[in-house]
Amino acid sequence: MARFYDVHPQNPQRRTIAQVVALLRDGGLIVYPTDSGFALGCRVDARDAVDRIRSIRHLDDRHHFTLVCRDFAQLGQFVEVSNPIFRAVKAATPGPFTFILPASREVPRRLAHPKKRTVGVRIPDNAVTRDLLDELGEPLLSSTLLLPGESEPPTEGWEIAERLEHQVDAVLDSGDQGKEPTTVVDLSGPEPEIVRQGAGEERVWRW
Repeated sequence: MARFYDVHPQNPQRRTIAQVVALLRDGGLIVYPTDSGFALGCRVDARDAVDRIRSIRHLDDRHHFTLVCRDFAQLGQFVEVSNPIFRAVKAATPGPFTFILPASREVPRRLAHPKKRTVGVRIPDNAVTRDLLDELGEPLLSSTLLLPGESEPPTEGWEIAERLEHQVDAVLDSGDQGKEPTTVVDLSGPEPEIVRQGAGEERVWRW
C-alpha cells in the first residue's frame, strides 16, 4: 500500500524526504509534485519501477522518459551541449521546460532515443523535487502522471493515493504543484523545435 506524505511546499520536512529517498534507493516508485503537475519517479537503474510506470500509464517500449536533474552540474553529466545551447537552457531553468538534447555516455542505451541518441532532461522549479534530488544525489527517471483514457492528469494527492495505492510506494502532496505540462523544446538539431507548448512561457530560442 502506498504511503501518503503531506509535505510543506516551501520547506519540506527532512524526515519525510529521507524516508522517501530510502524507498527510491530500495527500487521504489513514487508520485511527487513538480512545477508542472504530479509525476511518477524512480531511480534510473530501477527496472522493476520502470516497468510499473509502463504498466500504470499503458506505455510501450518506445516511450521516452525524462531525466529530472537537480542543477546544471548534474544535468551536464547526461547531455552534450555547446556553450550557446547551454546558455539558452540555463536562461529558462529552473522551470517548466523539458529539453531534448544529445545524450552522453552516462545515459543507459535503453533510455536514449534509439536512432537520434537523445534524451529529455529538465530542472523543475519546485522545492519538494529539489530536496528529493539533493538527498538522492542522482537524477530521477520520470514520467508525467497521466492515466490511461484521461485527457487531464489528476491534481489531488489523496485521489492519486487511493487510485494507485497498490501500484506505487509513496505519494507526496505539497498542494502547490503546477497543473500544465512542460513545454518541450528539441535542441538536438540545427534549429530549435517546439515539440509541445505547455507551462513554459513562449520565447525565442536562438544561439
